[in-house]
Amino acid sequence: MPSISEPPATETETLIERHGALGRIRLNRPKALNSLTLQMVRDMEAALDDFKQDPAIAAVLVTGEGERGLCAGGDIRAIYDGGKAGSDVPTTFWREEYTLNARIGRYPKPYVVIMDGIVMGGGVGISVYGSHRIVTERTRFAMPETGIGFFPDVGASWFLTRQAGELGTYVGLTGEPLGAADAIFAGLADVFIRSERLPELIEALESLPADSPHEAVSTTIGGFSEAPPAGVLEPQQQATDRLFAFDTIEGILSALRADGSAFSEGLLSVLTTKSPLSLNVTLRLLRLGRKTDRLEDCLEREFAATAAVLRSHDFYEGVRAAVIDKDRNPQWRPARLADVTAADVDAYFQPSAQPLFAVKIREGSPA
Repeated sequence: MPSISEPPATETETLIERHGALGRIRLNRPKALNSLTLQMVRDMEAALDDFKQDPAIAAVLVTGEGERGLCAGGDIRAIYDGGKAGSDVPTTFWREEYTLNARIGRYPKPYVVIMDGIVMGGGVGISVYGSHRIVTERTRFAMPETGIGFFPDVGASWFLTRQAGELGTYVGLTGEPLGAADAIFAGLADVFIRSERLPELIEALESLPADSPHEAVSTTIGGFSEAPPAGVLEPQQQATDRLFAFDTIEGILSALRADGSAFSEGLLSVLTTKSPLSLNVTLRLLRLGRKTDRLEDCLEREFAATAAVLRSHDFYEGVRAAVIDKDRNPQWRPARLADVTAADVDAYFQPSAQPLFAVKIREGSPA
């Protein structure tokens, strides 16, 4: 989901290039941490079309310009302004972003993404479904939406529920950032490569024969990979599974309070800053996602829920506090978990009148 915006671009927002056997997509809004605009989503779609049909292209590589991150999310200011004005911009953005996410998951050629630096929200959506997901010592992976009155989207109710245990619940509710080892451990990335070796890796991928199979791309990437520095999630897995195993936010908070460890105390402090309504919506989405067999069905459910986001108080208040006024002091409504009603949550689970995948699913049969 959205990150911060910047003034209208004066340069091309998405650089599409061919280098040897590699089709390159370079997100080019470094001052805005490469946050996605609707045009960038459309640029990526068009590039994937072209690269798919080009027999000279063996693989696609997605990177972010600058040194701060791949992509910090979608353009939150455009969503905020569009929602306030009652325009169709937010819905159009989400519709096209989510269908792009699904397409990446079934793309027929290797889709390599370098998740260097910040990878949040919509940046996760254009990376987590790739066939080859590379993290570095600078990776900071997060789904922080509960802190702005939203919910983890771009299919988070799918990719955060494919793990055994409750790691995905922890990631989705707390929004805490993951480093390289944690992202790999949670099944959200594949290999660790030190950032200083990335230019060499890219050159090697460009030099592959055009008819290289997926295995050749995997072998090339594997030649640069190594064990990442130790993470924090694996040692806490048993605690995470136990503390986040409940189907209500109140149950999770009660378990954290009763645990009394430094780990649980820290998480309590984090969760009490989040929107109570967003926490409830997120947990229900995750629990439904766990019982869902297709990514597309999770995306459909999340897309339907965005209609309630645009009508909500907490989304606009969360963006105000984080981006507009930057006072970091959102006044949630309801302010207390005890005041969130079933009707409040149910409003996010009404089917959309215009589903995402009513016509067709691209790139072959459903996942």
